[in-house]
Amino acid sequence: MGAGHMLEAAGVDAEEERVYRFLLGVREADTGGIAAQLGWEAARVESVLAALHGKGLVGRAAEPPAGGPERYVPMAPDAALRPLLLRGHEALEWARRGVEQLAEEYRAGGRRHDAEQLVEVITGASVIRQRLRQMAYGAGEMRWLCKARPVALAAAENDEEWELLARGVRYRTIYERELLEGPGMVDNVARSIRAGEQARAAGTLPVRLVIADSSMAICPLVYESGDVLDGAGAGAGAGASHRHGDGDATERAPGPADRVGEPTAAVIHSSSLLDALIALFESQWAAATPLHVTDSGELADFEDGQNPAVHLADDERYLLSLIVAGVADKAIASQLWVSQRTVQRRIQALMQRAGALTRTQLVWQVAQRGWLTNG
Repeated sequence: MGAGHMLEAAGVDAEEERVYRFLLGVREADTGGIAAQLGWEAARVESVLAALHGKGLVGRAAEPPAGGPERYVPMAPDAALRPLLLRGHEALEWARRGVEQLAEEYRAGGRRHDAEQLVEVITGASVIRQRLRQMAYGAGEMRWLCKARPVALAAAENDEEWELLARGVRYRTIYERELLEGPGMVDNVARSIRAGEQARAAGTLPVRLVIADSSMAICPLVYESGDVLDGAGAGAGAGASHRHGDGDATERAPGPADRVGEPTAAVIHSSSLLDALIALFESQWAAATPLHVTDSGELADFEDGQNPAVHLADDERYLLSLIVAGVADKAIASQLWVSQRTVQRRIQALMQRAGALTRTQLVWQVAQRGWLTNG
């Protein structure tokens, strides 16, 4: 864009810019004076002045000479052009979104006609690790199912999750209990939770899985002993590329084209299959035990036994006993000498610790975990 026409991006054409620059120099002029100086017809100047007036770049002089022609003055360019530039920016943003929508429609159309675009098979630990890293660095939320299997990446190589947590990426991870029993695992998981990871534990998990936002997932195709992989979350001491088990998707799929011992994983793109995997994760999440870090920095709500150890205060146990007994909130508030709102807030906190969505689920979780019988 040449120096003589700088305002095109703001919606000001070359003729309008020329007249505006002339007024900037003389500060005030009438139509005839502008026409004479620029060598234009008066009608042409009037048309340009009308356009500039509509864009807020010129105004009419407050007191034209008695009986004289109307005179025009330039207005401050920053105040006048800022709204025009904002509208231009908004138009570009709409255009960008339109391109993204068209691109997604293009990909969706391709997937409908080509099943290979729905599920992509990748082979090799390094390839899987690289894809996991790409997924995480482009995601706003990562969801992991971490089974207790050999991992593909040592903890010393695995700092991405903590970096991404610091950037605001949300991590939700479910750890299989056997995985948490490994050396150093509890400390690493505690570190991840302190960094912002939401973590839960489950007795067993059906599959190893990582989901980026709601747009892509990676999971192993075949489980075989001796294959590498598993993702312990950022905390999982021997985690995968993301801390959740870089290799968590690295199982070898048998076939003549496969190299012996090479792990193979499926990359699932937006589809009903991906929706099913997301639903699987959410159902496991609802049933898993929340993990917390105590004031002393230790991982709580987990122990090697069948039931997680919960560190409940006496007033929390009393509140739970009243809930299990079916006492109404108003009556609980009277017994505890607190407001009904405080009771509801404490119950919500207990439901969150238990991974319960309803009070019925909370009562069931309390009974299953022995919260009122253990200690």
